[in-house]
Amino acid sequence: MNSDTFVQLVQQGFRVTLGATASLVEVLQDSEKRHENLSKLNQEWSELSAQWAQKGEVTEQEARNFVDTLLNQRAQPSTPSGTTGTTATTPSAPPDIQLELQELTAQIVAMRAELERIRNQETSS
Repeated sequence: MNSDTFVQLVQQGFRVTLGATASLVEVLQDSEKRHENLSKLNQEWSELSAQWAQKGEVTEQEARNFVDTLLNQRAQPSTPSGTTGTTATTPSAPPDIQLELQELTAQIVAMRAELERIRNQETSS
């Protein structure tokens, strides 16, 4: 098995899992979504996994943008109190959601590091 194919397979699996989790959260939060998603379970598995992969990719990108925003805010020096400056405003999420996003981001980072380690092992073999 080609290492790129393996990495793509793992990444696709991760995105399917992330998308399914995001769908589950939506189902738990919204009763209309619950009915809609339960009816979707009657669809073919490949269709459903493709939708979940796409949703996972979007969720992954949103989490990455959120973390990048946080990191950029920390990296920017604060302006002295006597000067005026423009600051970017970002929507703030409740602390429990921020914590969950940080945990998910840490998991993504760990998975990517593991994939890179596997790639390097296969390349050096």
